Formats: sequence, structure tokens, C-alpha cells
Amino acid sequence: MNSFKNIVIVFALLVFCASCYEDKTKPNYQYMPNMYESVGYETYGKMLDGIEARTPVEGTVNRGWLPYEIENTPEGKEIARLMASPLDTLKAEEHLVKGAELYTIYCAICHGNKGDGQGTLVKREKILGIPSYADSARNITVGTSFHTVQYGLNNMGSYASQMSTEEMWQVSEYVMSLKEDLTK
Repeated sequence: MNSFKNIVIVFALLVFCASCYEDKTKPNYQYMPNMYESVGYETYGKMLDGIEARTPVEGTVNRGWLPYEIENTPEGKEIARLMASPLDTLKAEEHLVKGAELYTIYCAICHGNKGDGQGTLVKREKILGIPSYADSARNITVGTSFHTVQYGLNNMGSYASQMSTEEMWQVSEYVMSLKEDLTK
């Protein structure tokens, strides 16, 4: 009986010691295995030179963005001059309100709240040469305004990465409303 007691004690000590052993390279138990092992697809894949981002499938476009088929050339800008806004005319007031918000965020710092070319940066003489929307020599249309927001012009960069296609059209329509207010 005494030897059986010793065997049980030795066995209990072995179980206790084995349970205390911890492998530091991996967790003992995974409570949430998705945190340790990814499911689905990987954004980055192994390439010949290392890990790189995979290219999107050909023909896909970003959500909220539509391809703009007119080139960034003077000829393309003249083609854009004839374009009309594709936004729903029944929601024109909503589009102008949203366009005014976006204009205040992205454009007013240079172009001014009224579109007169007297934004904060112009008043502080950080940038120069921002003409008024009322300048008749510029002959601004909603299409040329969109083209400029899409590609940029002179010192103004493109805003295509910051705004969706719909938002760029809303800003362009708001620019036209500012132009009308200035020419009155």
C-alpha cells in the first residue's frame, strides 16, 4: 500500500510539473483563434522580392469613385466645358448644401468663402494669383470646375483622392452658385 501511495505522489508531481511547463513561442490555448490565424484573403502576398501589396483585379474601381474619361489636357478641358452635372436635379438644394460644406473644408482657404479669390492664405500672402469666379475671362462652367477639381490646375492640386465623384460634382455646382452671386 505504501508503494502505491508513493506512485500516486510521484505521478501527481509529474502532472503538476508538466502543467507548469510553458512554451513561450505559442499560446497554450486560443480563446479567439481568428486573432492568431487570419481567415479569408491576405492583402499582402509573397512575391519574388519579398512581401508586396497585391494589385487589384483589372477593371475594378474604388467605391464612390467613377472613372473620368476626359484627359488632363487643354483639349480635354474644352471638352469638359460642355459637360453638364449628372446629379439629380430634384435634390439640387441638398447638393448645394453638401457642396457648400465641402467647399468650406477644401476650397475656401484659398478661394475665399464667396469665391472672390480672397481666402485666408491669399490675405496672408502665402499664395498669390487666385482670381475671382466672376472673372469673365475664365469662363467657368460646371464641367471645367469639375475637371479642375479632378486633375488640379497650376498650383492647385487634384482633390480626386479626397472626394468621391458625387462630392466633386456637388462642389462644382456650388462654385457655379458662387459665380452667379458674384456676377449679380
